[in-house]
Amino acid sequence: MSTAGVAEEQALARYYRWHARIYDLTRWSFLFGRDRLIDEIVAQASPAPRRILEIGCGTGRNLRALAERFPEAELHGVDLSADMLDQAGKRLVPYGSRLTLHQTPYAGLPGQFDLIVASYLLSMVGPGVDQLLADAADNLSAQGLIAVVDFRDTPSTWFRRWMGLNHVHLDDRLLPRLKSRFRVQDSGTRSAYAGAWRWFWFVGGQ
Repeated sequence: MSTAGVAEEQALARYYRWHARIYDLTRWSFLFGRDRLIDEIVAQASPAPRRILEIGCGTGRNLRALAERFPEAELHGVDLSADMLDQAGKRLVPYGSRLTLHQTPYAGLPGQFDLIVASYLLSMVGPGVDQLLADAADNLSAQGLIAVVDFRDTPSTWFRRWMGLNHVHLDDRLLPRLKSRFRVQDSGTRSAYAGAWRWFWFVGGQ
């Protein structure tokens, strides 16, 4: 990994050291579409996934919803932040027998997964997003799904700069990359706060 990549990972770890404590209390106000993505996964996934991976699983909010929707599935969560994973571990205690949490940069995991989820993660990756998607494609089973919800873009220069200070890239690069790499099964874009920014969801396969 490049020096810049290591520095970015270290900056994110420092950022979430404090934010992990307030993440679930604050993010509901602007991380839209996470519940919708879970509903889309349930609608599209047939047969039900047996192995599920969330890249950037954070405090485990999505993994808990997926554990309840797919009670037979093996669950894996990857995150850079030990503090976020500590919160996830507490939230996911009831599912511990089928849960593995990995504190590591995502660069592929052993085996294949029937469902890979990335929720408001790709917009924080920076230049490494193409490699991350390549690794996810390698990890995805032949009939598996990749499901993403994330920021898309903003018309506001000020908002783009402010989000950049929070490690988020609002440059409309993600949805075109997903559509070029994966077969689209469902996708859409919505506006937030009267057009202050747009967010999207994407469900696709190999």
